[in-house]
Amino acid sequence: MPTFTKLDVRNSIGEVIPGSVSIRQGMGIMLGFNFNKNFGIMAELDYSTISQRYKDLELDREVNIRYVNIPIMFAINTSKSSQFNLNIVAGPNFGINAGSEVNTSGSGSADTLTAVVVLKRGSVGFAYGAGLEFAMNKSNSLRFDIGIRGFYSFVDITVKDFTSDRFNAVAKVPKNVIGAYAGITVQF
Repeated sequence: MPTFTKLDVRNSIGEVIPGSVSIRQGMGIMLGFNFNKNFGIMAELDYSTISQRYKDLELDREVNIRYVNIPIMFAINTSKSSQFNLNIVAGPNFGINAGSEVNTSGSGSADTLTAVVVLKRGSVGFAYGAGLEFAMNKSNSLRFDIGIRGFYSFVDITVKDFTSDRFNAVAKVPKNVIGAYAGITVQF
């Protein structure tokens, strides 16, 4: 599940450096229940990494944030029983910060502050997406599934943290993260 994000970072003197779009890999699993051929509900467990590289004085820094999203979404389908199915999903999302770090390399001698990542442990938001399924067998139970998934957070998880010996390298975590996915689904 390639994930596209942009993360604004902060250097050691407190300046905000706008991030550039980066792509990272993620993965997920889903479980759904169809009420009929057109409507259903699905829950997912999606893991992704947000990453941003930047220069700070003579140092190269890379911020990595690992995040787990748990969306519970209502699904509208063109027809789960046909060979091709287009679906649109939306619903609440619960996010969990699964760990963060700053990796620093280089020969900067002027660095007297330690770069850290300080974020809130979780968030609540909205998940949305669309997908296209292609049946791979005659009973239409084995499907190749591609699509997009977006996560919008209602909560800003960024925490301001600047002391005499450390600074928060994250200036602003994006409220919207978009990913693409491809996988195999089995319909019972």
